[in-house]
Amino acid sequence: MQLRRMRVRLGRLHHILISHLHGDHVFGLFGFLSSLGLMGREEPLHVYGPPELEGVVLRHLEMFDIHLPYEVVHHPLNCRGSSTIYEDKVLTVRHFPLRHRIPSCGYLFREKERKRRFRPGIFEKYDIPISQRKAIQEGAPLRLPDGGTVPNEEITIPGPPPRSYAFCTDTAYDPSIVEYVRGVDLLYHEATFLSGEEQRARETGHATARQAALIAQEAQVGKLIIGHFSARYKDLQPFLEEARSIFPETCLAADGERFEIPLMR
Repeated sequence: MQLRRMRVRLGRLHHILISHLHGDHVFGLFGFLSSLGLMGREEPLHVYGPPELEGVVLRHLEMFDIHLPYEVVHHPLNCRGSSTIYEDKVLTVRHFPLRHRIPSCGYLFREKERKRRFRPGIFEKYDIPISQRKAIQEGAPLRLPDGGTVPNEEITIPGPPPRSYAFCTDTAYDPSIVEYVRGVDLLYHEATFLSGEEQRARETGHATARQAALIAQEAQVGKLIIGHFSARYKDLQPFLEEARSIFPETCLAADGERFEIPLMR
């Protein structure tokens, strides 16, 4: 329902990443798989998560006599380790361990290096053949008709730096996360409790707003989004104030909110 409210085209959804097997993070998956089948989906759908997830999904489909017209491809992850789990021409996705009451994974999305761009006016200076342009954008020099070359740096400039996003929930305060998310443009980190509830946070495998901000500060990220707030709190402004006192570039997660990472020139 939320995807439809956000006008996300469900046909473009090919990969689902599950952090862990607590109900508020996985119960919606079963009905969603069934709904996709009723909509006539035929393309395979890839699902990533803890190894137990596959059995849970298959058992649910069996119990409720659901026969999907498409293949669900399961990718079991070792939640104690880290590895690249997806890669295409423009993006890599890596999982890494979080510290929760049960096995839990965070995810890092990172763009690949973009092609170099031709300097302004370079086509007026050199008659660059179309046959060389792709290689030049990948770093090759310009080959001249007389056998000479022009260094790549003289005719191109670097493309915009790749963007990155990391997702961390559910997790207790864990400084080891920093090495996985260092320097990302945008970090989502759970903040279930406010300061003063550190003991409760430790017991339940969660973090406070202050602790999320400490991770963002140490990792030198661009912007922090905090969410996964306990239902005991009706006013979320204290979460924002607590986090911003340590890491000013903090925002609250809210349904329907969009966060863009601009291309830096």
